[in-house]
Amino acid sequence: MSKASKAAEENARLDHGVHTDPAALDELTDAASSEATEVGADGAVAGYRAGRTLRLGVELRRQLRRRRTQLVLGFVALLPFILVVAFEIGDANPNNRSGGFIDLATASAPNFVVLAMFVSGSFLLPMIVALYFGDTIASESSWSSLKYLLAIPVPRHRLLRQKAITSALLSALTLAVLPVVSLIVGVLWYGAGDAISPTGDSISFGQSVLAILLGTVYIMIQLAWVAGLGLLLSVSTEAPLGAVGGAVLVSILSQILDQITALGGLRDFLPTHFSFAWMDLIATDIDWTDMASGALSAVLYATIFGLLAARRFAIKDITS
Repeated sequence: MSKASKAAEENARLDHGVHTDPAALDELTDAASSEATEVGADGAVAGYRAGRTLRLGVELRRQLRRRRTQLVLGFVALLPFILVVAFEIGDANPNNRSGGFIDLATASAPNFVVLAMFVSGSFLLPMIVALYFGDTIASESSWSSLKYLLAIPVPRHRLLRQKAITSALLSALTLAVLPVVSLIVGVLWYGAGDAISPTGDSISFGQSVLAILLGTVYIMIQLAWVAGLGLLLSVSTEAPLGAVGGAVLVSILSQILDQITALGGLRDFLPTHFSFAWMDLIATDIDWTDMASGALSAVLYATIFGLLAARRFAIKDITS
């Protein structure tokens, strides 16, 4: 038998293998055509429900299992212990009854909590919120998994909403860990005394705990502008670091501009101008003006950034 005949016989044998057997292909075609594929009035396959896609519990558990989330939570919980060690090494006087919040940090547990929230309010807390929101969509793009989520299909508005809610819950959890752990550590090291303000006001331990609770809620609301900006940057780039870093840089720039007194009343429009208005709660006569202005400003900025993010994501060409 010639080489040409052998090659022809081999090709014939391969052409009638399992994967290219015409009879097998006909059977698969018949099976596919006999399947019932009902379509609803909206054009979706029968049984498909958008509300069943990307459930909040599934996404939340997925984010909690990420090493990033665990490290952030761990560091925030460790921060109060680092501060205690710093005061123990230094010359802090727990009986000090005057000075600024740093000088009064070891006077009581509430004062220690105020210090922990004060020193982390300029950079750490905005960075945490920016990390959760800036990473939410951009990370899916960088992993090339965003197009597969949308092909499930998960509606775009639902995907963005579920991601944003998950990021908000993680941010609230992380922000709440700091005062809770700080209060426990403060009670163990410095006792459950009265909270003392730099102005000389003193409130009881029970009142100070309520003030800390309200202050924590205010910080969560005030940082909503960082969340909105982080979400907008997250849907605008495929680099998570760029989205997170952009939100943090804007926060730092706003704080720098807020220190320029020559700007006068224009500083009131900066998103960080009322960042520390919660400190007014450590007083016998509370002035709610700055806190109300700060909450309103943050909500307005967050709404604008959120709407821009939703608009951008709705028309964005997803290629990754």
